[in-house]
Amino acid sequence: MRFLFVSLLVLLFGLTASCGGPKTDPDLVTVVKTPPTPRSNQHYVSNRAPLLPSPLVKLPIGAIEPRGWLLGQLRLMRDGLTGRLKELSRFLGPESGWITLKGRGWEEMPYWLKGFGDLAYILKDPAMITEAGRWLDYALASQQPDGFFGPPDNRENLDLWPNMVMLYALQSLHEATGDARVIPFMTKYFRFEASLPDANLLPGSWQKLRGGDNLESVYWLYNRTGDAFLLDLGRRLFERTADWTSPILSPERDKNWVESSFYHGVNIAMGFRQPGVYYQQSKDPAHIAAVERNLRQVLDEYGQQPGGTFGADENIRPGKTDPRQGTETCTLVEFMASFESLLRATGDGAWADRSEEMAFNALPAAMTPDLKGLHYLTAPNLISCDASGEHDFQNSGTLVSYDPWSYRCCQHNVAFGWPYFAEHLWLATPDDGLAAAIYAPSVVQAKVGPGTEVRISEETAYPFGATVELVVETPDDVAFPLYLRLPGWLEEARLSINGKESGAYKDGSSFLRIERLWKNGDRVKLDLAQPIRIKTWPKVGNSVSVGRGPLWYSLRIGERWNRYGGTEAWPAYEILPTTEWNYGLRLDPSRPEISIVVAQEKAPGEQPFTPEAAPVVLKAKVRRVPAWREEGRMAGQVPASPATGAGEVVEAELIPLGCARLRIAQFPVVKE
Repeated sequence: MRFLFVSLLVLLFGLTASCGGPKTDPDLVTVVKTPPTPRSNQHYVSNRAPLLPSPLVKLPIGAIEPRGWLLGQLRLMRDGLTGRLKELSRFLGPESGWITLKGRGWEEMPYWLKGFGDLAYILKDPAMITEAGRWLDYALASQQPDGFFGPPDNRENLDLWPNMVMLYALQSLHEATGDARVIPFMTKYFRFEASLPDANLLPGSWQKLRGGDNLESVYWLYNRTGDAFLLDLGRRLFERTADWTSPILSPERDKNWVESSFYHGVNIAMGFRQPGVYYQQSKDPAHIAAVERNLRQVLDEYGQQPGGTFGADENIRPGKTDPRQGTETCTLVEFMASFESLLRATGDGAWADRSEEMAFNALPAAMTPDLKGLHYLTAPNLISCDASGEHDFQNSGTLVSYDPWSYRCCQHNVAFGWPYFAEHLWLATPDDGLAAAIYAPSVVQAKVGPGTEVRISEETAYPFGATVELVVETPDDVAFPLYLRLPGWLEEARLSINGKESGAYKDGSSFLRIERLWKNGDRVKLDLAQPIRIKTWPKVGNSVSVGRGPLWYSLRIGERWNRYGGTEAWPAYEILPTTEWNYGLRLDPSRPEISIVVAQEKAPGEQPFTPEAAPVVLKAKVRRVPAWREEGRMAGQVPASPATGAGEVVEAELIPLGCARLRIAQFPVVKE
């Protein structure tokens, strides 16, 4: 009897310790589509009820330190166009309406500040932080007794759009510094918005299409204050914003496509996510379905090109669906921001896939390698970045030359592309864990589990390399879940923890969830196999593109840089080809991917996005296609495959699409 009593005590003690103490079970690795949401993260601001729980939660700005090539991009931004834009932009001078409160101060300064401030906080640059603070002080000081802020002309025009952009900059100020002025300022402003009659709330113009940005800021504030009026305002903003729940492409809209602002590339990139933002309040799955449907509609018709974007120069145009059609630089960064917003709202890793594809393939080529100039339009098949204005685009004038002076909106708005991307590398999860959501070299420092602050270093050459290694630093052993995204292009991933193989996984667009008692020095290694793949484009004559991992590849074309304007400090360049470009690929018809081989792999430098510095080079067998000719400074439409080739079959180099300013990334297949 005594033995039985002692045994029961031991069993009871063991159960109690098991329930209340740290987990000591073997590692538990599972695959989940999204992080579960049984509750909210206890360390970081998440959605407050009755909003849907946040499956992924943004960390405070500064918690993530970019390293390697990504840090190189941010430093080039600081020393280039973004960091020194006041040397060029009349909108950042002393006559700005945001300073004088006379005349019209519109979107340009807030566009720039939205990225400049975040860049300053990420780099922890004192001079930049001071400069950002100067402009933020002007905005804060402009608030009127009824809550409106900014240049009075905007109010007279019933235009809330510039303020939507400025609100992002103010939110970043609060996230990075805890500035106590922001919360009461935004509360007062949203009470002003709530007081507006429907006729004056988003009556027209860009604000009508872009009201989802306003809605996102309302939820940001609600999650910090819980003020009930904000949810009613959120409902009204959703109803007053243009209808993004209906199909973007529809007979009713198509017959008036020239006049329709729905077809402006930037409006699509920003506006399509609006039902997904409101889904957090409505909880209606139809709103998420509308987001997916509209994205799919646009990409299926106008996105017949590699790189994850679509042709809208400045609008999508009937019949203009091939890879010669360009994408506005503003569209690229706004698309990335929408993907990152939807990643947080839904927890679906497919949105991280899309952000990576845009960031690695399209964004780098929109700018010069020193990030001191940009062009308006980037296309996957672009054989001349000249200043002639002879391209068949909707807008006129120079659109593809690299000019720091000429592209009014893009030179300001490009500022937030890389900083926002960097802020979404790591996200917190509802179960007090961390998710490696977007891969790049970095270090994250964050609270997990019961509140232990851990530091995780991410060592990787991704997207150019296939391996991601994580090193955990923790003051105490701590149990928390660690999530690793499995990309949508994945064929197989292999996981090991402290050198011990955990298994192989093939579930793309999902997450590996590792439950473990983490110890200081633990190492996690994820091998993401990156086999070469060939994508066929049936709507573009069965042309093909070459991909590997998250990267697409372009023919290496010789470049001649001609300066045609600007100043010594801020020159304007056109880039002209020095080598032939009209090649078709010679592919094995049964297994086309084996026709492409990896010729070179090296570690990425601080600026890997140039032809000379390309970390990965592929080789392909090609043959000239004489019928494929230049048409008005543009590559002609891709000939239908199989195309007739001429001359010898030769080897050509393919470099990552983001490394190539002159590009052919969609090829005909040549006949045997």
